[in-house]
Amino acid sequence: MIARAWLIQNAVDRIDAQYFIFAADNAGIVATDQLLLAAERGTQVRLLVDDTLAEGDPELLAALSAHPNAQVRIYNPVINVGRSVPGQIGAVVSDFRGVNQRMHNKLFIADGRVAITGGRNVAEAYFDLQQDHNYRDRDVLLVEGAVASAQASFDEFWEHPLAQPIEAVLKKPLPYAPESIWAALHQYGCNPKNFLPSIRARIEGVPNALRNRMEVGLYDEVSHTDYISDDPGKNDSETLEGGGITTAALIGLVREAKESIVIQTPYLVTTDVGLAVFAGAEARGVEVRILTNSLASTDNILAFAGYKKGADALLAAGVELFELKPHMAGQREIMNGPIVQRYRSDMALHAKSMVVDGRIAVVGSFNLDPRSANLNTESITVMYSDAVAQHLLGRMENEMKPENAWQRTESFRPEKESSMWKRLKVVAASIAPILLL
Repeated sequence: MIARAWLIQNAVDRIDAQYFIFAADNAGIVATDQLLLAAERGTQVRLLVDDTLAEGDPELLAALSAHPNAQVRIYNPVINVGRSVPGQIGAVVSDFRGVNQRMHNKLFIADGRVAITGGRNVAEAYFDLQQDHNYRDRDVLLVEGAVASAQASFDEFWEHPLAQPIEAVLKKPLPYAPESIWAALHQYGCNPKNFLPSIRARIEGVPNALRNRMEVGLYDEVSHTDYISDDPGKNDSETLEGGGITTAALIGLVREAKESIVIQTPYLVTTDVGLAVFAGAEARGVEVRILTNSLASTDNILAFAGYKKGADALLAAGVELFELKPHMAGQREIMNGPIVQRYRSDMALHAKSMVVDGRIAVVGSFNLDPRSANLNTESITVMYSDAVAQHLLGRMENEMKPENAWQRTESFRPEKESSMWKRLKVVAASIAPILLL
């Protein structure tokens, strides 16, 4: 959050942002105000948001788009923005596959030179700002190099017919003059209760913080980095299957592994293809360990039901499974909300990461489930660096320690550590088809 804010405040020519979720909570409103301030000083702003727009406000984004230096587009607007309830039902009935083709990418680019990409959407829970439930997530900051590929991907999405101007999608004028909404945004952002002085101070300190990180020498040994993204529209299959560029890239990395594979994924719903890939790795002597959410930590009961169905087959193949506890040992206290308040919230895993053979690090938006594999557009960053891979591996292994995660075995099922109510919901969810995760 701090890095994104500093880049918004210091971008000169343009800001390009692409998100699955852009909420209208405190984080999203302040972010919208910061983008508006950038537009007002002459920086060109382009924001592409998926039509899902969970907890978002299309009119707020339309007000941003009304500024001469800002444009907002909606990706695949067939189910939410500007749609009536009958229109939504009609879309599901007439184009079920199209409705489920979502843009799950998360990408922020400043001046075509610096990018932040990974698992985070724009909403409070992704930046430790919620009172009772936050996500453990991960991003990577890129400077030059692979940023060119990220920029090319953004431009391809932006120019694609599926990305439509929000004004055309809403099909109605704003309820108030844009200038009055801009004034309200600035008033909100200026209020220290909404944008804490302590956070402003951290934003000002970003250059020094980055210099300190560079001084440890961690990033001197990166041989090269690849930013890999699916094409808009994902694939042209007429079914709910078909794969994509990121799916093929990840399968390739697993199949080329020689010693070890360590993965973090919020959702682990394996298909026959996924099971075969991991079983094949184990059969040739590659150790596979996966950390995912436990029933106690997950935010998606349906996805957990899908994971539970396939967990025994993964264990039989030799895969080691770990499930995150909702509270980790030594979990840091977090600063939250209108008043400075310290607390320990529940945490759900949202990071999507992989380390191959201790030398290749992967951070992205890709969940190990059929949606990411076949329907959602996704992006991953692959870093070929022993130092970066070992740094990431150290963090991942810490989160798999007994004080932070349960290990699932044939004799121990961590569901028993969760509430009876959650266990009953898993039973109910297991009856439903695992199509929309």
